[in-house]
Amino acid sequence: MLDTTPLRSTVALVTGASSGIGQATARRLAAEGATVVLVARRQDRIDLLAKEIVEQGGDALALAADLTDAVAAAGVVAATVEQLGRLDTVVNAAGVMLLGDSAQAPLHEWQQMVDVNLKGLLHVTKAALPHLVDAATTSPRQVADVVNISSIAGRFAIPNAAVYNATKFGVTAATESWRQEFARRNVRFSVVEPGLVETELMSHQQAPVRERMEARFADVEQLRPDDIAEAVAYVVTSPRRRAVAEIVIRPTDQV
Repeated sequence: MLDTTPLRSTVALVTGASSGIGQATARRLAAEGATVVLVARRQDRIDLLAKEIVEQGGDALALAADLTDAVAAAGVVAATVEQLGRLDTVVNAAGVMLLGDSAQAPLHEWQQMVDVNLKGLLHVTKAALPHLVDAATTSPRQVADVVNISSIAGRFAIPNAAVYNATKFGVTAATESWRQEFARRNVRFSVVEPGLVETELMSHQQAPVRERMEARFADVEQLRPDDIAEAVAYVVTSPRRRAVAEIVIRPTDQV
Protein backbone atom coordinates (compact mmCIF):
# COMPACT_ATOMS: atom_id res chain seq x y z
CA MET A 1 0.00 0.00 0.00
CA LEU A 2 1.26 3.50 -0.84
CA ASP A 3 2.39 5.41 2.27
CA THR A 4 0.41 8.66 2.36
CA THR A 5 2.44 10.04 5.27
CA PRO A 6 6.07 9.44 4.27
CA LEU A 7 7.42 11.84 6.91
CA ARG A 8 5.68 10.31 9.93
CA SER A 9 7.93 9.98 13.00
CA THR A 10 10.14 12.77 11.67
CA VAL A 11 10.57 16.36 12.86
CA ALA A 12 10.81 19.28 10.43
CA LEU A 13 11.85 22.81 11.43
CA VAL A 14 10.61 25.56 9.09
CA THR A 15 11.79 29.15 9.38
CA GLY A 16 9.76 32.06 8.07
CA ALA A 17 6.67 30.06 9.01
CA SER A 18 4.47 33.07 9.78
CA SER A 19 3.64 33.75 6.12
CA GLY A 20 4.24 32.95 2.47
CA ILE A 21 6.47 30.08 1.44
CA GLY A 22 7.40 29.11 5.00
CA GLN A 23 3.78 28.93 6.09
CA ALA A 24 2.71 26.90 3.05
CA THR A 25 5.68 24.55 3.49
CA ALA A 26 4.88 23.95 7.14
CA ARG A 27 1.31 23.00 6.24
CA ARG A 28 2.51 20.67 3.50
CA LEU A 29 5.12 18.87 5.60
CA ALA A 30 2.58 18.42 8.40
CA ALA A 31 0.24 16.84 5.84
CA GLU A 32 3.08 14.51 4.87
CA GLY A 33 3.23 13.31 8.49
CA ALA A 34 6.05 15.35 9.98
CA THR A 35 5.85 17.04 13.36
CA VAL A 36 6.49 20.62 12.30
CA VAL A 37 8.38 23.24 14.31
CA LEU A 38 7.20 26.69 13.25
CA VAL A 39 9.82 29.41 13.62
CA ALA A 40 9.30 33.13 13.04
CA ARG A 41 9.39 36.38 14.98
CA ARG A 42 5.60 36.78 15.07
CA GLN A 43 4.40 34.49 17.85
CA ASP A 44 0.72 35.21 17.25
CA ARG A 45 0.88 34.04 13.65
CA ILE A 46 2.75 30.83 14.29
CA ASP A 47 0.48 30.05 17.25
CA LEU A 48 -2.52 30.28 14.91
CA LEU A 49 -0.80 28.08 12.33
CA ALA A 50 0.09 25.50 14.98
CA LYS A 51 -3.52 25.44 16.13
CA GLU A 52 -4.71 24.95 12.55
CA ILE A 53 -2.30 22.07 11.95
CA VAL A 54 -3.28 20.32 15.17
CA GLU A 55 -6.99 20.73 14.41
CA GLN A 56 -6.37 19.01 11.08
CA GLY A 57 -4.76 16.03 12.79
CA GLY A 58 -1.12 17.07 12.59
CA ASP A 59 1.49 17.96 15.18
CA ALA A 60 3.14 21.37 15.49
CA LEU A 61 5.27 23.38 17.88
CA ALA A 62 5.52 27.18 17.61
CA LEU A 63 8.82 28.78 18.65
CA ALA A 64 9.26 32.52 18.17
CA ALA A 65 12.81 33.74 17.58
CA ASP A 66 14.89 36.35 15.80
CA LEU A 67 17.21 34.13 13.79
CA THR A 68 19.65 36.97 13.11
CA ASP A 69 20.71 36.33 16.74
CA ALA A 70 22.95 33.26 16.72
CA VAL A 71 22.12 32.42 20.33
CA ALA A 72 18.38 32.59 19.63
CA ALA A 73 18.74 30.42 16.54
CA ALA A 74 20.73 27.81 18.44
CA GLY A 75 18.11 27.95 21.19
CA VAL A 76 15.31 27.11 18.76
CA VAL A 77 17.21 24.08 17.50
CA ALA A 78 18.04 22.97 21.04
CA ALA A 79 14.41 23.37 22.14
CA THR A 80 13.26 21.31 19.16
CA VAL A 81 15.51 18.40 20.01
CA GLU A 82 14.82 18.66 23.75
CA GLN A 83 11.04 18.66 23.33
CA LEU A 84 10.68 16.37 20.31
CA GLY A 85 13.73 14.16 20.56
CA ARG A 86 15.16 14.63 17.09
CA LEU A 87 15.48 16.86 14.02
CA ASP A 88 15.22 15.35 10.52
CA THR A 89 14.46 18.25 8.21
CA VAL A 90 15.28 21.96 8.11
CA VAL A 91 13.65 24.34 5.64
CA ASN A 92 15.25 27.79 5.68
CA ALA A 93 12.47 29.94 4.22
CA ALA A 94 12.90 33.20 6.16
CA GLY A 95 13.93 36.06 3.89
CA VAL A 96 13.58 39.71 3.01
CA MET A 97 13.88 41.53 -0.32
CA LEU A 98 14.59 45.27 -0.39
CA LEU A 99 15.29 46.58 -3.89
CA GLY A 100 16.06 50.03 -5.26
CA ASP A 101 18.71 52.46 -6.39
CA SER A 102 21.97 51.51 -4.69
CA ALA A 103 23.22 55.08 -4.30
CA GLN A 104 20.06 56.04 -2.40
CA ALA A 105 19.38 52.80 -0.51
CA PRO A 106 19.70 53.06 3.28
CA LEU A 107 22.63 50.99 4.50
CA HIS A 108 20.43 49.39 7.15
CA GLU A 109 18.34 47.76 4.38
CA TRP A 110 21.47 46.09 3.01
CA GLN A 111 22.44 44.97 6.49
CA GLN A 112 18.94 43.60 7.08
CA MET A 113 19.10 41.44 3.95
CA VAL A 114 22.51 40.08 4.91
CA ASP A 115 21.37 39.45 8.47
CA VAL A 116 18.12 37.63 7.57
CA ASN A 117 18.87 35.97 4.23
CA LEU A 118 22.40 34.82 5.01
CA LYS A 119 23.25 35.04 8.70
CA GLY A 120 19.92 33.69 9.89
CA LEU A 121 20.21 30.72 7.56
CA LEU A 122 23.80 30.10 8.66
CA HIS A 123 22.90 30.29 12.34
CA VAL A 124 20.10 27.72 12.02
CA THR A 125 22.07 25.38 9.77
CA LYS A 126 25.16 25.41 11.98
CA ALA A 127 23.14 24.56 15.07
CA ALA A 128 21.15 21.87 13.27
CA LEU A 129 23.97 19.96 11.60
CA PRO A 130 24.95 17.56 14.43
CA HIS A 131 21.29 16.63 14.96
CA LEU A 132 20.70 16.09 11.25
CA VAL A 133 23.73 13.81 10.97
CA ASP A 134 22.43 11.85 13.97
CA ALA A 135 18.90 11.69 12.52
CA ALA A 136 20.20 10.21 9.28
CA THR A 137 21.64 7.30 11.23
CA THR A 138 18.54 6.62 13.35
CA SER A 139 15.69 7.32 10.93
CA PRO A 140 14.03 4.42 9.10
CA ARG A 141 14.34 6.69 6.02
CA GLN A 142 18.14 6.75 6.54
CA VAL A 143 18.36 10.36 5.42
CA ALA A 144 17.98 13.94 6.67
CA ASP A 145 17.36 17.09 4.65
CA VAL A 146 18.12 20.79 4.51
CA VAL A 147 16.18 22.78 1.93
CA ASN A 148 17.21 26.39 1.45
CA ILE A 149 14.83 28.78 -0.28
CA SER A 150 16.93 30.96 -2.56
CA SER A 151 15.62 32.74 -5.67
CA ILE A 152 16.25 33.04 -9.38
CA ALA A 153 18.12 36.11 -8.10
CA GLY A 154 20.60 33.56 -6.80
CA ARG A 155 21.39 32.57 -10.39
CA PHE A 156 21.00 35.77 -12.41
CA ALA A 157 22.06 39.25 -11.35
CA ILE A 158 19.72 42.15 -12.06
CA PRO A 159 20.08 45.92 -11.56
CA ASN A 160 18.82 47.59 -8.38
CA ALA A 161 19.20 44.32 -6.47
CA ALA A 162 22.93 44.02 -5.83
CA VAL A 163 22.78 43.05 -2.16
CA TYR A 164 19.68 40.86 -2.56
CA ASN A 165 21.49 39.11 -5.43
CA ALA A 166 24.58 38.74 -3.24
CA THR A 167 22.65 37.10 -0.42
CA LYS A 168 20.82 34.69 -2.71
CA PHE A 169 23.95 33.79 -4.69
CA GLY A 170 25.48 33.09 -1.28
CA VAL A 171 22.62 30.80 -0.27
CA THR A 172 22.87 28.87 -3.53
CA ALA A 173 26.65 28.53 -3.28
CA ALA A 174 26.66 27.49 0.37
CA THR A 175 23.96 24.90 -0.29
CA GLU A 176 25.96 23.26 -3.06
CA SER A 177 29.12 23.20 -0.94
CA TRP A 178 27.25 21.61 1.95
CA ARG A 179 25.66 19.13 -0.44
CA GLN A 180 29.09 17.86 -1.40
CA GLU A 181 30.38 17.90 2.17
CA PHE A 182 27.52 15.91 3.70
CA ALA A 183 26.52 13.62 0.83
CA ARG A 184 28.30 10.60 2.32
CA ARG A 185 26.69 11.25 5.68
CA ASN A 186 23.18 11.00 4.20
CA VAL A 187 22.29 14.63 4.87
CA ARG A 188 20.91 16.05 1.63
CA PHE A 189 21.20 19.75 0.88
CA SER A 190 18.87 21.23 -1.72
CA VAL A 191 18.11 24.71 -2.98
CA VAL A 192 14.79 25.89 -4.38
CA GLU A 193 14.98 29.03 -6.53
CA PRO A 194 11.56 30.56 -7.23
CA GLY A 195 10.69 33.34 -9.58
CA LEU A 196 7.85 35.72 -8.78
CA VAL A 197 5.68 34.41 -5.93
CA GLU A 198 2.64 35.97 -4.24
CA THR A 199 4.14 36.68 -0.81
CA GLU A 200 4.73 39.57 1.56
CA LEU A 201 8.10 40.31 -0.07
CA MET A 202 6.57 42.84 -2.42
CA SER A 203 5.08 44.77 0.48
CA HIS A 204 8.56 45.29 1.91
CA GLN A 205 9.49 47.60 -0.99
CA GLN A 206 9.48 51.37 -0.93
CA ALA A 207 6.38 52.64 -2.76
CA PRO A 208 8.17 53.71 -6.00
CA VAL A 209 9.93 50.34 -6.29
CA ARG A 210 6.73 48.44 -5.54
CA GLU A 211 4.80 50.40 -8.15
CA ARG A 212 7.44 49.78 -10.82
CA MET A 213 7.49 46.05 -10.10
CA GLU A 214 3.70 45.81 -10.10
CA ALA A 215 3.59 47.53 -13.48
CA ARG A 216 6.36 45.34 -14.89
CA PHE A 217 4.70 42.09 -13.84
CA ALA A 218 1.07 43.14 -14.25
CA ASP A 219 0.44 40.50 -16.93
CA VAL A 220 2.29 37.67 -15.13
CA GLU A 221 0.33 35.03 -13.26
CA GLN A 222 2.49 34.70 -10.18
CA LEU A 223 3.41 31.49 -8.44
CA ARG A 224 1.64 30.72 -5.19
CA PRO A 225 3.38 29.68 -1.97
CA ASP A 226 1.81 26.22 -2.32
CA ASP A 227 3.73 25.77 -5.58
CA ILE A 228 7.01 26.15 -3.72
CA ALA A 229 5.80 23.99 -0.83
CA GLU A 230 5.07 21.23 -3.35
CA ALA A 231 8.65 21.45 -4.62
CA VAL A 232 10.00 21.24 -1.07
CA ALA A 233 7.80 18.23 -0.35
CA TYR A 234 9.11 16.48 -3.46
CA VAL A 235 12.67 17.02 -2.25
CA VAL A 236 12.23 15.79 1.30
CA THR A 237 9.91 12.86 0.59
CA SER A 238 12.25 11.44 -2.06
CA PRO A 239 13.78 8.07 -1.22
CA ARG A 240 17.30 8.04 0.21
CA ARG A 241 18.87 7.18 -3.14
CA ARG A 242 17.54 10.33 -4.81
CA ALA A 243 18.99 13.73 -3.94
CA VAL A 244 17.36 16.70 -5.63
CA ALA A 245 20.12 19.27 -5.52
CA GLU A 246 18.36 22.22 -7.15
CA ILE A 247 14.92 23.24 -8.37
CA VAL A 248 14.31 26.40 -10.37
CA ILE A 249 10.62 27.27 -10.64
CA ARG A 250 9.25 30.28 -12.49
CA PRO A 251 5.79 31.49 -13.43
CA THR A 252 5.00 30.33 -16.92
CA ASP A 253 4.61 33.97 -18.03
CA GLN A 254 7.87 35.23 -16.48
CA VAL A 255 10.66 35.69 -19.02
